Amino acid sequence: MPVLPFFLSLAFMALMAQAAIQLPAAAGGIPITGQSLAVLMVGMLLRRPWPPLAVAVYVLLGALGLPVFAGGRSGWSVLAGGSGGFLFGFIAGAWVVSWLAGQGWGRRLGRAVAAMAAGTVVILAFGLLRLAMLYGWEKALEYGLYPFWKGAIVKIFIGGLAIWLITLWPSSEEKTVRP
Repeated sequence: MPVLPFFLSLAFMALMAQAAIQLPAAAGGIPITGQSLAVLMVGMLLRRPWPPLAVAVYVLLGALGLPVFAGGRSGWSVLAGGSGGFLFGFIAGAWVVSWLAGQGWGRRLGRAVAAMAAGTVVILAFGLLRLAMLYGWEKALEYGLYPFWKGAIVKIFIGGLAIWLITLWPSSEEKTVRP
């Protein structure tokens, strides 16, 4: 694998983790970041087996103290806390969408959106499981799903559309004129 796309992927995930929007006050004002969107887009765009590895390196860098997680957070305590399940879910989600991308799911809009939805479900499952271990299922849903489901749906559609549009551009291999 070329080194540049790998490191650009790490930078993209870290940058998108810092991009946040505020939910309406009715949802508690919890910020939604572009972190999961970036992770799943990396999963769709990099060739297998690199997406889960890139995301694992991203998680490891954050665990080692690089402020790449949402809100500039870092450290092992983030992984041990409520966010840890979501962060480990990023690795599994990247694997799922990279497998789907390898099956051609990025080339059609509906399938690209479905792939992003599948990755999101995996991330949420890991995150909710960790929250349930810490606080019980009622609080896990209250803290980890209810405030975020609308933003997750928006990110699924944005990501699916972006992936589909990116796949419309011919690659350099397709531009090569063969005799």
